[in-house]
Amino acid sequence: MKFFVDTADIDAIRDLSELGIVDGVTTNPSLIMKSGRDIKEVTKEICDLVDGPVSAETIALDAEGMVAEGRELAKIADNITIKVPLTWEGLKACKTLTGEGRMVNVTLCFSANQALLAAKAGATFISPFIGRLDDLNLDGMDLIAEIRQIYDNYGFETEILAASIRSVNHMKQAALIGADVATAPPGVIKSMASHVMTDKGLEGFLKDWEKTGQKIL
Repeated sequence: MKFFVDTADIDAIRDLSELGIVDGVTTNPSLIMKSGRDIKEVTKEICDLVDGPVSAETIALDAEGMVAEGRELAKIADNITIKVPLTWEGLKACKTLTGEGRMVNVTLCFSANQALLAAKAGATFISPFIGRLDDLNLDGMDLIAEIRQIYDNYGFETEILAASIRSVNHMKQAALIGADVATAPPGVIKSMASHVMTDKGLEGFLKDWEKTGQKIL
């Protein structure tokens, strides 16, 4: 499963990139607002840091506007993925932009039917929102499983990009189900390395090592 980082924080992206685990980045209007920077400026900086797809989101509500904004965003770098919402207008924009050879991430997906339409429209990525479904007392992972089965049934090449991830359990479950990509905040990705038994074991090893009176360096 590929790891995308869901942030516009340059320092956080750089930190994770140095470990070699960043396959791409996703941004949205909320993350751009949080960064406090110009969308083109910060997106260009992200694209310079990451070789993989960098999602930049359109804000128009009509297909013509999304296409125009998408073309403008695509000028930032070759690895830009244009992000459009899963609306009828968004599907129209996806079809047009994909036809021009651009990567398209169809976002705000909440049903398998929506995901099927996105694949038919040629989406590069489909972004089902796990956490927001969980907020409604629905199991967001059920949606990932349904999309996986549908895409496998018909050989769709659209990649399932599990989004709205809020926990390390979400990451594990997405990987078990077979999501192609998971996009998560930097803190969630870092937390995947943490386990109370690891900490406890390390504490015990260090106490025993101290008793030997030895040094390695």
